[in-house]
Amino acid sequence: MEWTGARYADAPTVQVDAWIDGPPEAVWRFASDVALMPQLSGELQEIRWCDEGATPALGRAFIGRNRHRARGEWETTSYIVECEEPRVFAWAVTDPANPTAVWRFTLTPEEGGTRLTQWAQMGPGPSGISQVIERMPDKEQKIVHVRLREFEDAMTATVGAIKDRVETDHVEADGVEANRVEADGIEPDGVEASRVEADGIEPDRVQTDGVQTDHVQEAG
Repeated sequence: MEWTGARYADAPTVQVDAWIDGPPEAVWRFASDVALMPQLSGELQEIRWCDEGATPALGRAFIGRNRHRARGEWETTSYIVECEEPRVFAWAVTDPANPTAVWRFTLTPEEGGTRLTQWAQMGPGPSGISQVIERMPDKEQKIVHVRLREFEDAMTATVGAIKDRVETDHVEADGVEANRVEADGIEPDGVEASRVEADGIEPDRVQTDGVQTDHVQEAG
């Protein structure tokens, strides 16, 4: 990403997007799956809900365990702040009123598919990054830039992984449908062939009945 000179208090943002060959409902399945997130991220290691259930809903909270080569491991609690199926899914980290970060997926129908956009905001609430900045205030802009670039790289990988999963499912579904169509085409032919064969047998039976009739008449 390009250098912006942003500071942490500016709550800088970054976003990535991709067109996906699938309807918003299919994309939503993956974009809103909190439990799937660790499989799509190199930094996020584990997710667990703070209450019972696995369905995303406005106000629900989950804990994320993260790992970074420079910072080690830490946990944060996130709160779902937007959940409009199949359009928008977003969560704020630590405190919705003063978040350390906000993450959002937006799904927009486009050209028979879906434009998936992931957007992230850094800060402005206190976080591990703000603590690093406090120790090296003269490097604040560089620290922010490097972290935003990490966000962008991770988001690009996440959106790409969702795209792959949706389109793989789409292809597999098309294959199943093609098999059904093929099967439907075979079945009528088979039924028709059986009917023709049955019709062919029936005259033989009639002819046989005729022979039997002649035989009876001759015997009489």
